[in-house]
Amino acid sequence: MTIDFSDPDEVHPIRDANGAPLRKTVFLRPAIDHSRIEVGAYTYASAFEPPEDWAARLAPYLFDFSPERLIIGKFCQIADGVTFITASANHRYDGISSYPFAIFGGGPLEGRPSMPGPGADTVIGHDVWIGQGATILPGARIGNGMIVGAGAVVAGEVPDYCILAGNPARIVQERFSKGMRQG
Repeated sequence: MTIDFSDPDEVHPIRDANGAPLRKTVFLRPAIDHSRIEVGAYTYASAFEPPEDWAARLAPYLFDFSPERLIIGKFCQIADGVTFITASANHRYDGISSYPFAIFGGGPLEGRPSMPGPGADTVIGHDVWIGQGATILPGARIGNGMIVGAGAVVAGEVPDYCILAGNPARIVQERFSKGMRQG
């Protein structure tokens, strides 16, 4: 018996017993149409209540006019409730107020004292499993083969093939010995 592997450009890759698409799980690359989000083949997300707009659910502060990007590799698995907080959610913290006065005052946003400068891209490697309710903070760089535990809050750069957990997230285990990772 041969089982065909799903087409990476199919939005709903899983079917129920009657052959109907299971709408709670999507391949993100064909499901997301957003100028600032790049997703590799076969990366999927699941949600108990699937949204109409997967981009807005996963990265609610990333707008078409945002300077940063969200880049997610191939073969990633994203559980329900995962949120990517991108740099456009930031507020200034180095002045008299953190309030973003410029967005309410009209005119260009660039160079206004109440607006933060552009932030770093958020980059997720290949074959990363992100557990339920995890939060990925602006500019995080998560290595290949990582596992991010449910509810973890991830910031900064994390090396390949580790398991993260907690708030703030910390490495709790390496998935493979260093010799196995250098192949």
